[in-house]
Amino acid sequence: MSTPGVATEPLSLLGITVRRASVSGRFFLVYGTGMSIFLGVVLAITPGGAFSTSFPVLLPIFAAVGSMGGLVVFSNDRIKGVLECLMAYGISPRRLFTNALAASLVLASVVLVGSIGVGVGVDLAAGHPLTRNLALFLTVYSIPMSYVSAAFAATIGMYWTALSSPRAGMNSPIGLAPFFGILPPVTTLVLFAALGIAGDVSDGFFLAVAAAVAGGVAVIVGLLLGLIGRLLRRERLLSPA
Repeated sequence: MSTPGVATEPLSLLGITVRRASVSGRFFLVYGTGMSIFLGVVLAITPGGAFSTSFPVLLPIFAAVGSMGGLVVFSNDRIKGVLECLMAYGISPRRLFTNALAASLVLASVVLVGSIGVGVGVDLAAGHPLTRNLALFLTVYSIPMSYVSAAFAATIGMYWTALSSPRAGMNSPIGLAPFFGILPPVTTLVLFAALGIAGDVSDGFFLAVAAAVAGGVAVIVGLLLGLIGRLLRRERLLSPA
C-alpha cells in the first residue's frame, strides 16, 4: 500500500511506450518492415538462390531503421516536459533511458518477425529449400546484428537528445540516428568485401568478423548504459522550454 502524499513509481512503462513508439515512429516502422519484406520477396522469386545470400546480410539495416520509434518518443517527451514530470513521480533517468531502449528493441522484433516470416515463406513457396546455411545466417548474424544495431542507434540518439539543444529535420538526433543504426551492418559488409569473405557461416572468418563487429558495438552500448547515472543527470532530461 502506498503512503499518502508519497509518489509511487508505476509498475511498468514499457507497454505504454511501445504503443506510443509504434504510433509516433510509424513512418520508420512501416518503412523498415515494408522495405525488408519487399526486398525479401524480390530476392525469393529471383533464380539462383539470391535470397539465402543477400537477404540475411541486409536485414539488420531495415531492422535498425524500423526501431526508431523509441527514440522518437524519448526525444518528444524531453522537449514537451514529459520526462520532467515522470522524474517528479520518482522515475529515474536510467529507467526512462532503458525503457525507450527496450521499446526500440521491441519494434526491431516486429520488423524481424514480419520480414523473416514473409521472406522465408515466399522463398519456400518458390521451391527453394530451407538450407542450413540460411538458417544459421539468420540466427548467427542477422538477428543478433539487428538488435545490436537498433540498440546502438537508440543509445546514441538518446544521449545526443539529452546532451544537446533541440533541433529539427535531418540535423536532429531523430534525423541522423538511422545512420548510426546502419553503421554496424555496413561496417560488417565492408569488412566482408575487403577480406574477400563469402556469405557462408561455416567460414570461421565470417563468424569472427561478424562477432567482432557485433561484440564491439554491444560493448559500446553497455558502457553508455553504465554511464547513464554519471553523464545523464536529471537536469539533462529537463524540458529545454
